[in-house]
Parts: sequence; C-alpha cells; structure tokens
Amino acid sequence: MPHNRNIDMNTALENSNDRWWQHGFVWMVIAGPAIVVVAGFVTLYLAMSRPNEIVDETTYQQGRQSDMSIEALRMQSGEAPAMMGRNHATTGIVPPDK
Repeated sequence: MPHNRNIDMNTALENSNDRWWQHGFVWMVIAGPAIVVVAGFVTLYLAMSRPNEIVDETTYQQGRQSDMSIEALRMQSGEAPAMMGRNHATTGIVPPDK
C-alpha cells in the first residue's frame, strides 16, 4: 500500500502546474552555493581592506627570544621528557642525549 502512495505523490508532482521557483526544495538547493559565494566575497573584502602588518626585524627577534626563554623554562620543568617525546614523535628526529 505505501508503494501506491509514493507513485501518487510522484504523479502529483509531475502534473503540478507550479513554476520551478515556487518549490521550496529548489531554493534550499540554490541557497548552499549562494551562501558560499557571498562568504567568499566577504572574505575577499576583509582581506583587501585590512592588510597584514609588516613585521620588522626587532619585533621578530624579541618574539624569538621570548620563545627561546619559554622553551628553556620547559626544559627545566618536569614536563621536559614529555615534550621531547612529543617532538620526536612529530618530527622523527631523535633528541640528543645529555
């Protein structure tokens, strides 16, 4: 019995005189790509209107020294073996023995 009902629904859709834009599922299918296109233009606008700052050498060196001091503190703390193991697993480079 449900099979006959399905055929009736298909026949009703085929015999419908509605235009394509009057069906809701058409707009649901069109909405996905349309949203992606709009988001792409918004992203392009944001990228063009707000350029990245240029990092000068002194700022880079200060950040690098800060990273080195944090790494030195990690090596002195109790999590140093775990960090070396994680780095070894990530890079495949065996850490030197102390």
